[in-house]
Order: sequence, then structure tokens, then C-alpha cells
Amino acid sequence: MQSESRVVALVATGGTIAGTAARGDDLVGYDAGALSAEQLTAAVPALAGEALETWTLARLDSCDMDHATWALLRRELQSRLARPEVAGVVVTHGTDTLEETAWFLHRTLAAPKPVVLTAAMRPASAPSPDGPQNLLDAVRLAREPGARGVLVAFGGKVWAGGELRKLHGWQLDAFSAGDAGALALVEDGVFRRLRDWPAPELHRAPVGEVPPGAWPRVEIVTSHAGASGRIVDGLVADGVDGLVIAGTGNGTVHTALREAAARALAAGVAVVRASRCLAGGVVGTTDGALPHYGAATPAQARIELMLDLLARRT
Repeated sequence: MQSESRVVALVATGGTIAGTAARGDDLVGYDAGALSAEQLTAAVPALAGEALETWTLARLDSCDMDHATWALLRRELQSRLARPEVAGVVVTHGTDTLEETAWFLHRTLAAPKPVVLTAAMRPASAPSPDGPQNLLDAVRLAREPGARGVLVAFGGKVWAGGELRKLHGWQLDAFSAGDAGALALVEDGVFRRLRDWPAPELHRAPVGEVPPGAWPRVEIVTSHAGASGRIVDGLVADGVDGLVIAGTGNGTVHTALREAAARALAAGVAVVRASRCLAGGVVGTTDGALPHYGAATPAQARIELMLDLLARRT
């Protein structure tokens, strides 16, 4: 059926890819999310005449991404993926929280067809924006025969949504998949696959049945030289449901934070650890050490713990 389906549903959520600045050479002082989905596609001549269904869901700077937008995006994507004439879906997004949205969708959205996220490091008003090529690659990937799962098309590469992490704040080659590497390379409009498309790994948390305002609250605390447990104690007193400690190295945690984590656990707050390092994650375990989610970044681990806590409630 996918080979006969040619419509690509394209949803815009904002970000640098849709950003504009008063001066063309201003690559940082722009308004994110200024352009609509229709304006984005109109800027890519190669998309003229393509079977695209566009809509603008949000105009966010992705640093302001929130759970309500995630819930709405997931519901909209689910609806469009169910239509037989839709080959796949493209989501334009900001780069700052792209790895978080990709992880959330990877874990909560059934995607037998490709769900392709894309973004840009330069605003649309730049002299040489990277968004148009990324968008073209994303639309083509959404129609790629056999493709499935949550994917990210960016910078001439295809990443698995469950492996993405941002490495750089402003360079064009800003993303990685840690030790896993890219899924495919884009070579003159052709995808050279390096690994299999991602298998579904859906979480059992009923995110579609619980309003976002009722999702568990999970915060991230960073371990560092001279760390204090006061932040953890304050969050526990404020009613947090879970904590992720972004540890040093292989997820190691400062003694003061370990002691505060023990107090948090005694108070009924779930605590896990991750690594501040963007490659490697946490390997192995030590008796008495806090649990972890392996290669997940602290941001990804926060979502995973939120889903775990939500599943425990039901």
C-alpha cells in the first residue's frame, strides 16, 4: 500500500527552519517559527507540484516545547498515518529540543510508515539557509519504499529518532547518534541505507488517555564539582515525581547528590541517573547505584522516567 501512497502530510511546529531575521546576515538574532508550513514548502522549488498536505500546528522556538504540544502533535500524526493515501509524515521542528520530541514520538507513536523530523541551524532569511535542502530530503524520505519509524533527516544524513542527540549550538553538522551512527546517507537525492530502519519500541504508558497536565513531573539535576543536595531536597519539597541526575563520566554522582537522592527515594520520588557525556551513556551497574537507561541522554531519560511513572499509575 505504501508504494501506491504518494501524499506526504507536513506539519510545522516552528523553530529556526521557519525563522526570519531583520538582516539576512543575522544568524542568531532571528524570530523562530515566523513562517508557516505553506511558506516553508514554497521556498523549495523542487517541491512544486508535489502531493503535500500542509498545516501549521505551532510557531514555537523549540526551547519552549511543552507536553501539550507533544500530545497534540502525536494525535495529529496518528490520525494522518492511518489514512491509506498518506505515504508518510514530515515534522519541521527547532533543533534545541529535536532529540526530545523524536524520543517521545519514538516511544509513544506507532509508525509503520515514516515519520520524518527535520530542522535547520540557519534561519530561512540567511544567505544560504540549510532548511530547504533538509526539508526536501525529509519529504523524499517520507516516500521512501520500506521506510518506517521515527526518523530525522538533517545535514545529508538520516538518524533514528530514538538515538538522536545535539552536539553543537550553531554549526550545520550539529547532530549525532552517539555510538550508533547514522541510519542512511543522502546521496544526490538517493538514500544509501547503512542500517535497518528502527524497529518499534512503544512504551505502554497511556499518554493518549491522560491529559498532559496530569503527566508525572520529572526534573533534571546535574552532578558537578562542589555539587549540593539542596536542589534535590527543594524539588522533593516542591512535589516532583521523579528526578534524573545527569552524572559525570559513566553516570557517576557526587556524594552530596547521592545522599540527597537517597532522601528523595525514601520520600517516594523515583530517581535515575544518566551521563553528561553525549556518547557512551551509562554502562554496567554497581551495587547500590541508582538505575539508568543505558545510552539515553539526560533529556531522553527524563521522558523515559515520565513514561514509566505514568505507566505505574494505570
